[in-house]
Amino acid sequence: MEVNVPVADGALWAEDTGGDGTPAVLVHADWTDSGIWSPLIPLLSDRYRVIRYDLRGFGRSTGPARPFTRLADLRAVLDHRGVEDAVMVGHSGGGGTVLGLAVHQPERVRALALIAPGIGDYPWPADDAFSLECGPLIEAQDRDELVRLGLRTWAPAGADDAVVAMMRGAVSSWFAIGDLEQADPPAFGRLREIRVPAVMLLGDLEYPMVAEASRAIAARLDGCRTLLAPGADHLLPLRAPHRLAAAIAEIAG
Repeated sequence: MEVNVPVADGALWAEDTGGDGTPAVLVHADWTDSGIWSPLIPLLSDRYRVIRYDLRGFGRSTGPARPFTRLADLRAVLDHRGVEDAVMVGHSGGGGTVLGLAVHQPERVRALALIAPGIGDYPWPADDAFSLECGPLIEAQDRDELVRLGLRTWAPAGADDAVVAMMRGAVSSWFAIGDLEQADPPAFGRLREIRVPAVMLLGDLEYPMVAEASRAIAARLDGCRTLLAPGADHLLPLRAPHRLAAAIAEIAG
């Protein structure tokens, strides 16, 4: 069932499979939209109540008209759908959002499945090749080169028309959002407080900077296992959905 979750001056598009299963909430990455979960949902929906949504300004969600945070938007989705607690599945920057929820509202998180997670207050290296190239392209608003950079960095396993369109849409979303997105409350320094089952998945073609950050995050989570997906790049939900579904079942029961 498709729904619109009301937020200030707009709405977040969401899809809720319904049912009596344990809720599993999927939060996508900055370079994609909720379409990246399409191969995974059929593998989960017979066991879980699966909820996915487009981040503010992405996909079918409306753009912001005032400052917002992604953590507050995630809470809005949970509240609107009547979800008290859930298995949280976060991809890349979406991993940072679900980790923030686990730190700041731990009673709402049953388990964590993290896919190449990043988090805003991680000490990202300013001299990384991707950062050095991406920043000037954003300043120049060169959308075509940004998409090409994204494909080289995040999709070395290959990209069809759907992947290209998803990345192009994400890049357009950044410029529509502008500086209205505010940073979530810091969480990296508090990850050791998290006390729920967790697993972290990485493709062996992951970009090195992200792989390093993801491993640093996993190391701070008590008992968190790191699982590798051979042949997968940053778009792991598209490349290895069965591996991901099995990892979710392992931690969520």
